[in-house]
Amino acid sequence: MKAVVVDGFGGPDEVRVVEVAVPRPEAGQVRVRVRAAGLNPVDGGVRAGVFGGEGQRIGLGWDVAGEIDEVGAGVTGWSVGQRVVGLHYGTVKPLGSHAEYVVLDATAIAAAPAAVDTTTAAGLPLAALTAARSVDLLRLAAGASVLITGAAGVVGALAVQLAARAGLVVTALAGADDEAYLRSLGATGFVRRGEAPAEQVDGVLDTAVLGEQALGFVRDGGVYVGVIPHAAPAAERGVRVVEQEVAADGEHLARLVSLVDEGALALRVAEVFELADAAKAHERLAAPGVRGRIILTP
Repeated sequence: MKAVVVDGFGGPDEVRVVEVAVPRPEAGQVRVRVRAAGLNPVDGGVRAGVFGGEGQRIGLGWDVAGEIDEVGAGVTGWSVGQRVVGLHYGTVKPLGSHAEYVVLDATAIAAAPAAVDTTTAAGLPLAALTAARSVDLLRLAAGASVLITGAAGVVGALAVQLAARAGLVVTALAGADDEAYLRSLGATGFVRRGEAPAEQVDGVLDTAVLGEQALGFVRDGGVYVGVIPHAAPAAERGVRVVEQEVAADGEHLARLVSLVDEGALALRVAEVFELADAAKAHERLAAPGVRGRIILTP
């Protein structure tokens, strides 16, 4: 089968499509025939060597949408032909989801949403799990104020929707052209990129990784949530500083799928590339102004 890998670190020109053996599921696993797979910023980080693994061939891809094509021993509740979405967790792995087939733990998948097509669904797992875990970590009561930085990005836009659904008063920080879109998702306040909110807020969800600058937007005793492990600023003024770390959680993913099917969680696709054009997709990922998830299709 064809799979996207890197054998060395650097820019998009390091991305290669190679022929590898089709993987087989072990006990507790399923094999998914990939119909679409999301390209995430973490894939760019893996390609650049941010997570290590020098000297190894590393497979790219975390998000997947497709159908089960083989079921491993001991797996119950899943059968061949079922449409699923899943998260292939891991930064340094021999094969990722940017391939024609991928093997996942059965606990890492959920039934695919019925309300959107497979291409759109492929952008759900990593971003939605990240956004949902981050909103949960705020631990703010309904009516509390939260500022979401990078709100027009994939994770940020999902966080806006989930925070508004939780009853929080959401202010979105993004480019001026994104205001109408973010208000349509549930933001009641808006701050242009490069500016500060008029008042401090109860919590900040920092998807733009502004760090200390974003921490300064939080009132004394509030909360700062970072989306990248080990990247948060030091706590000060009694502000609770926490970081989310995503996990391959099929049960949680299933709840997010339900929100998509209810029309309560909107997804956005920026552009679709064939698997053979993975290097071009990485070039697009690195370009400014991407709005929505970039998707690869075998």
